[in-house]
Amino acid sequence: MATDPAPVEWAISDALVDYAAAVAAMEARAEAIAAGKARELVWLVEHPPLYTAGTSAKAEDLMAPDRFPVHKTGRGGQYTYHGPGQRVAYAMLDLRHRGRDVRAYVHGLESWLIDTLAAFNVDGETREDRVGVWVRRPSGAGEDKIAAIGVRVRRWVTFHGIALNVEPELEHFAGIVPCGVRGHGVTSLADLGRIVTMEEVDAALRRAFEARFGATVAAAPPLTLTEA
Repeated sequence: MATDPAPVEWAISDALVDYAAAVAAMEARAEAIAAGKARELVWLVEHPPLYTAGTSAKAEDLMAPDRFPVHKTGRGGQYTYHGPGQRVAYAMLDLRHRGRDVRAYVHGLESWLIDTLAAFNVDGETREDRVGVWVRRPSGAGEDKIAAIGVRVRRWVTFHGIALNVEPELEHFAGIVPCGVRGHGVTSLADLGRIVTMEEVDAALRRAFEARFGATVAAAPPLTLTEA
């Protein structure tokens, strides 16, 4: 729970947001937060289909380099996919007010996702040797990834965040080895038979976030549609 009494701003972009523009907006907001000129922010977006390469990405894990745009990014982790039907939540939080513990922050993101999934009767789990949030296959044979986590921290302010598969085109993940993890699949709420709207997911995300990180207040996105 934050010691800073100011609620975290909570913004949702209704249209698809260009990835490079989103990263630029995040970086600017994180700098403003670090300088004490802006409030903390959680920004919910969807992106056009694309792949992102984190700081640990391996060239051999990009199996279809010409399929979608590929963006190198400063977040931790390896290759991920973003696209319509996936809810991306960018969290720009000030860890100076939240314990200055990056490991605890990442654990908080995992718990946020697990609590959100529980709202739809999905049991999310974490693994010591694999990042993200996982669900066991209904058949009992193995498990699939339903959410990814990738963060960056600068001057104790976080950016990037989480990506939850609501109803994306799962075949789009075939162009990469998601997060460098082989031998496991990718799933979504829709794939698990939970047919829910993005608005329902957003509401569950907000409730779960507030329970773990503190109060929120509705705000405008940091990027206008004409800039995206």
